[in-house]
Amino acid sequence: MLPHLNEDLVAYYGTKASDVYLQRARDTLAGEGLDPVVTMEFFPDRDGVLCGMKEAIELLRSVLSPEAGDSAWAVPEGSAMSGRETQLRLRAPYSHFGVYETALLGMLASCSGWATAARAVVEAAAGTRVISFGARHVHPLIGPTMEYSAVVGGCAGCATPGGAELAGLAAPSGTMPHSMILIFGDTVAAAKAFDKHMPDGVLRIVLVDTFKDEAEESLRVAAALGSRLRGVRLDTPWERGRVTVELVKEVRARLDQAGYGHVGIFVSGGLSAERIREFVAASAPVDSFGVGMAIASAPPIGFTADIKEVDGEARTKRGRIPGLIENPRLEKVI
Repeated sequence: MLPHLNEDLVAYYGTKASDVYLQRARDTLAGEGLDPVVTMEFFPDRDGVLCGMKEAIELLRSVLSPEAGDSAWAVPEGSAMSGRETQLRLRAPYSHFGVYETALLGMLASCSGWATAARAVVEAAAGTRVISFGARHVHPLIGPTMEYSAVVGGCAGCATPGGAELAGLAAPSGTMPHSMILIFGDTVAAAKAFDKHMPDGVLRIVLVDTFKDEAEESLRVAAALGSRLRGVRLDTPWERGRVTVELVKEVRARLDQAGYGHVGIFVSGGLSAERIREFVAASAPVDSFGVGMAIASAPPIGFTADIKEVDGEARTKRGRIPGLIENPRLEKVI
């Protein structure tokens, strides 16, 4: 199972997190002794990046019985998907999975929305690394899942240990917050203490917009940490005009002139795909972008689940075509 999927959570998906009408359908069918083998297909309402399938498959492996003939086919995680294209197909007695329809749809809808937004940001960055900083914009119980989705969409890293674990990354990304620098009362003092107490594997990247001019603070920090400084992060708030192309170029020039060409520049703060394209178009010397809300606030991609066969007979609701909608990219997973 995925690290955050356990028996209690599987039970929760089938009860408190399941639309009650699915549970009432289960009880009604059981009362009538009806439990046919059905084939159900899941498809999105628009194009995007498929995500959430890995978790959906893990849930299905917990509730389906392959030894009894239950089967599932899926498009691989991270694939490009087209609207109305079948991404998941299940074939089993309805009682084996019916109450989990809510959870399966939600996994695919939310995660695909985040992954699709991340892909747009990554493509805008045109090869410059993008790190997901968006966990603070969603409920903490789903923050790691959102960050996993961002990595599926192409982000090179994420901020939470849970997200990094789900995504198979060696470690989360992040160094110091403004709050720590404010408590020290001086950026250089905070940088020195950070360098003293953090293990060597943690990159020395220092925020330089808390107290002084960003270029000035960058030079002070570079002089204090020398070769151990990996980079400076510009996170200028909107009240001060945010980070601009001109600011990045000035900081780069002043660092180079002072002999600190090894120090990278990391930019964050209200970044979107549109703003990132502006940096790229102007050839701003950015080594990495940190993106939060533009990914975390992405709308879900609506997924629909339709029964297409009942005991081998093609049958579905009006407006849809009975029978299977073939997709050669489906792979048998159960």
